[in-house]
Amino acid sequence: MPDKAAIRAEAQRLLERFIQAGAQPVEADILLPAETLLDLYGEDIRARAYVTADPLQGEMMLRPDFTVPVVQMHMKGGAEPARYAYAGEVFRRQEHRGPRAREYFQAGFELFARDDREAADAEVFALFAEVLAPLNLRPATGDIGILRAAVEGLSTSPARKAALLRHIWRPQRFRTLLDRFGGRLAPPEARKRLIESLAQATPEDLVAGAGPRIGLRAPEEIAARARALAEDAAVAPISAAEVDVLDDVLKLRGQAPAALAHLRDVAVDLPAIQPAVDRLARRLEALAARGIGVDDLDFEASHGRSTMEYYDGFVFSFHAEARADLPPVATGGRYDALTRVLGKSLEGGAREIPAVGGVIRPGLVVALREGTA
Repeated sequence: MPDKAAIRAEAQRLLERFIQAGAQPVEADILLPAETLLDLYGEDIRARAYVTADPLQGEMMLRPDFTVPVVQMHMKGGAEPARYAYAGEVFRRQEHRGPRAREYFQAGFELFARDDREAADAEVFALFAEVLAPLNLRPATGDIGILRAAVEGLSTSPARKAALLRHIWRPQRFRTLLDRFGGRLAPPEARKRLIESLAQATPEDLVAGAGPRIGLRAPEEIAARARALAEDAAVAPISAAEVDVLDDVLKLRGQAPAALAHLRDVAVDLPAIQPAVDRLARRLEALAARGIGVDDLDFEASHGRSTMEYYDGFVFSFHAEARADLPPVATGGRYDALTRVLGKSLEGGAREIPAVGGVIRPGLVVALREGTA
């Protein structure tokens, strides 16, 4: 890999290009309050962030990305629409030795705008395509919003939909839940025994008779969880037809126009996805208007599910096709829900604004350009 000075210079070059595109340069603290990140991602974030303790500020984390602090900054009073750019190091903890970097540079561009979300998506993607054009990378796109709409359209309980939505970014866990909710996978034996016991006694009685309590959960929490499991056991399985339709969406992969046509057919059987499919159609029109060759643009409905967990709509990435061992050179997408979550913590609460953005890894740009990757 190139030395840090060359990477820093490339990060600055990318930053200046984003500023030329109308972005305001911003800085973000390297040490961030852990509470915000834990609220967003749960305890899973500890597996990939460096955590430390400050005697005055409490638990802190080394910056795992720029998006969260930039959103927080904007939500406190940024003008609308707004474009921001940044460059600097991020830190990702790795559990195993390997090629993944623990510390690397990012250069990013974020766009906050309430009007014409598809046009904003196209603006960001086209900017990244232009900046990265000399590297001849392969772009790939997807839309988490279509998957979310498909889940929300299932004929099942709100609790089951919420569980599936929570694990959209964890494909294996999502698959297990879908198979269980669809009756294709039997529940664990321990859960079956618990459900049988709950037919004879209340959760509170079972907790009281279970002996000494081990762990941090209060008896009320344990009883509530047991009651939720009993309620779920009484819910009818998701129909095989609906599971098949969702599987069809999950497996969809091809060039964008063909994917759009297929999704329009799927919407006949799953009408809940129609608004998201319409947004995809408008986005492709907006991309074409910016000179993007959408006829050859890859689209994968599940794109980004394991790596882009705060995105909830359009997602994209750029890859060095001859180097499958490298991570994406750039990633990005729409994250409207993130602004909603962070806006709730502000005075007055419930603030939100549509947002889309992306990041480039300057180290990979330099390495690919110089042939040292």
